[in-house]
Amino acid sequence: MSDTTLNHPAQNAATSATSATEANTGQFLDEWPAGKTRKQGVRPRTGSDPDLGGSGCGVKMKAADAVAGAETPLRGPALLQEHAGRLRTSVGAAYPGSHAVFRGHDLHRELKDLDWVDLYVFGITGRRLSSGQIEMLHAIWVYTSYPDARLWNNRVAALAGNARSSANLGIVAALALSEGTVYGGQAGLRAIDFLQTALLQVQAGAELAPLVLAHARAHRIYGYGRPINSTDERLPWIMQLAEKLGLDQGAHVKLAFEVEKVLLPHYPQLRMNYASLHAALIADMGLTAREYQLLRIPTFLAGMPPCLVEAAAKPEGVLFATPCSGVAYAGLARREWNAHATGQ
Repeated sequence: MSDTTLNHPAQNAATSATSATEANTGQFLDEWPAGKTRKQGVRPRTGSDPDLGGSGCGVKMKAADAVAGAETPLRGPALLQEHAGRLRTSVGAAYPGSHAVFRGHDLHRELKDLDWVDLYVFGITGRRLSSGQIEMLHAIWVYTSYPDARLWNNRVAALAGNARSSANLGIVAALALSEGTVYGGQAGLRAIDFLQTALLQVQAGAELAPLVLAHARAHRIYGYGRPINSTDERLPWIMQLAEKLGLDQGAHVKLAFEVEKVLLPHYPQLRMNYASLHAALIADMGLTAREYQLLRIPTFLAGMPPCLVEAAAKPEGVLFATPCSGVAYAGLARREWNAHATGQ
């Protein structure tokens, strides 16, 4: 789908869902939902609508200009001016009082029956996954929904609730903290990057064992190892479902287990964890590392609200109360306050 130019958000967002082969990019804007009457004072935005910046739904560059632009790309103020007051988009927009477009489809007419996760993935990737893959994504999220306020991200949501903060702020802060490097979003992102890169190298003829050990010595292989207990209780359940859905034989899944076999004789504590397995499963679905990063945002979400709700029901300020005697202080020794020396 070609990009469409929209007017500035302050002028009411609108978009076109036409394909790259349609000459009039405002065609979709002229359509009105069947069975509905246009209300007085409401008009569809057409390709020649002045609010959209001229003909062609606000796309001002002609074909010749586009070629010239390709030869001499705009930079600095000229580039900013080209984008001032308009938004070029191919993902969709809302038409208040009429309809909404989601990646070229009428959201309410064509996508209304989609599962939410199906819609979420479609929004990220622009393509639809199979029903089995969608079921697996549901499971990946469900199987790690731990309502334990001691977990690093849930703790933030719980503390926000106990401090009587906004529920939205508490959950968003907890989600932001879920992007942790050692155990969180960054770990998963680096795990999928490693697996995808390693698979390409192996397919090109590299031996896996030297590759894995060299990487482990020089860096850290994310997706292997876990604090407290190196056995990840989620893996058997995910693999059981993967076998049922026929998703257990993907190239990245097989590689993830082979990497563990290479690591364990040298690093017994580096057993595969959840990040590596779900990164492998999602890599086998054809997602890029960036798409994976977006997809995994709600991974821990369901475990957060219970922590916040329970903490909010407790007296304010009591959650994780820590007495001074519970602090392992290693600073300066206790000293007397000399009021005379300070002039107080």
